[in-house]
Order: sequence, then C-alpha cells, then structure tokens
Amino acid sequence: MKQVEVKNLRFSYDDEVDAVKNVSFSVEKGTYTCIIGHNGSGKSTIAKLLIGLIDRNEGEIMIDGIVLTDKTIYDVRNKIGIVFQNPDNQFIGSTVKDDIAFGLENHQVDPAKMDEIIHHFAKEVNMIDYLENEPTRLSGGQKQRVAIAGVLAMRPDILILDEATSMLDPKGKEEVNALVDRIHEAHDMTIISITHDIEEVIKSDQVFVMNEGEIVMQGCPNDVLVHADKLIEMALDVPFTVKVALELKKYGIDVDMTMDMERMVEQLCQLPLSK
Repeated sequence: MKQVEVKNLRFSYDDEVDAVKNVSFSVEKGTYTCIIGHNGSGKSTIAKLLIGLIDRNEGEIMIDGIVLTDKTIYDVRNKIGIVFQNPDNQFIGSTVKDDIAFGLENHQVDPAKMDEIIHHFAKEVNMIDYLENEPTRLSGGQKQRVAIAGVLAMRPDILILDEATSMLDPKGKEEVNALVDRIHEAHDMTIISITHDIEEVIKSDQVFVMNEGEIVMQGCPNDVLVHADKLIEMALDVPFTVKVALELKKYGIDVDMTMDMERMVEQLCQLPLSK
C-alpha cells in the first residue's frame, strides 16, 4: 500500500531557483526510506513540504489517500510526526515529562490518561528515569530521544527524521539509530529519514538520491551505493567496503561492490598471493 505519494512536486524559495524540481516518488506503508543528498540538494525541503510547513508551487502530495491542501493539513499532520536536526528547537516544557505532555495537551487528550501515555513512551525511548529533568541538561542523544518520545506519544503512522542524528556524537548517533530501528520493527511504522548517515542508508528499504532539487538516483541500497563514483562526485559518502573495492580496482584487483564486511573479507582471503 502506498502511504506517501508525491507527484511532480516543485518548490522555490525565491521564485528564481527551484529548490525542488518536478519530484515524484512513493513510499510503501511500513518501509524505511532514506533521502540523501549534499547540503542544498532539496532533501530537507521535501520534509517540510510533506508536513505542510511550506506550500508547494506545483504538484501533489497525498498521505494515506488524503491530498494535502489548506483544508486537510491538520488531518495530514495527525498522521505524521517529525524530528528535526536540533532537538533544542522542539523543547517546550520545563521538564522531560512536560515536554512529552505538550503535544497530548494540544490534542486534548484526557488528563487522566496522560501519565500512562507519557510513562509508556518515556520507557520506550529509555528515558523513564529522567522525567523530572530539565531537557536542556541532557546529552544530545538523550534530547533527541525525548523529542522522539514526544512525537511517538501522538501515535503517528509516519515518522520523518530530518537530519536527526547529524548533530550527535558517535554514541548519541548509535543510540538514536538503534531506537529508530526498534520503533520501526515494533510498530511497523513508516520511516522517512533525511540523512547523511551511510549506516542508515545501508539498512533502508529504498533510497532516493537528490542533487540540485531533483531525484537523480533511486532504488534499494545495493542498487544505489554501487554507483560510488557518482555519489562521491555529489559530495556524498559511501560505505567503507565500497571504498576498498574502488581502490582495489585501481590496481587491477576485481572484487564485488559489497556492503557486507564479512563478504569483503572473504573475497580478500580468496585472492591469489602475488609472487
């Protein structure tokens, strides 16, 4: 089932240069999709368009069969949760508990049920022991987990991550990525990640590569990441194993463009020893 459908989308910030040019794609329910591209490629603009933070110049966005318009924008937003690059920009409450509660209050959730909901999602993101803490005193990874808990409490069908790990240290990035994996599996939630993180790309179901406002490549991770030369030309990273394969090819050693480290080691061990 196509949960997100985008057709011939165009958007310009200044009516001169299009940030998004005639973009079309679809996302199946329950899948993990990555949108990658260099800074200014249009990928974060796509995220803002999907939730109606900015209005398209042309084209159509459909979420769960609902065409996004001024009249349907709140119906669409009820189906989508978004986590931004800087979690500090999403904090409203003076404590973690207050922050998770904010969205529930806006949706007029029964106060008698709120504590149970808050505790459930704080536990799911492993922040149950921090409910009375000030969000500003948390680590980057903890802040992002709180932001995700606040979004999950609204029970969206689709979770958009807009460079959600780009400001985190390696430990925080690992924590958040592991959390998103658990959420995806436990809730069969549709994930759309705007990212530079190559580890996310490898584990996704499909990848869209954007360059100068257009989708220039798409497919499963294997189909996309084997075009390493083109990705590097667009200032994008590629997996370490692919970099190794490219370097070996320069010396006439032909190995598969695999993303599996064990497979790469196996291939290297099978190479004949030079005399």
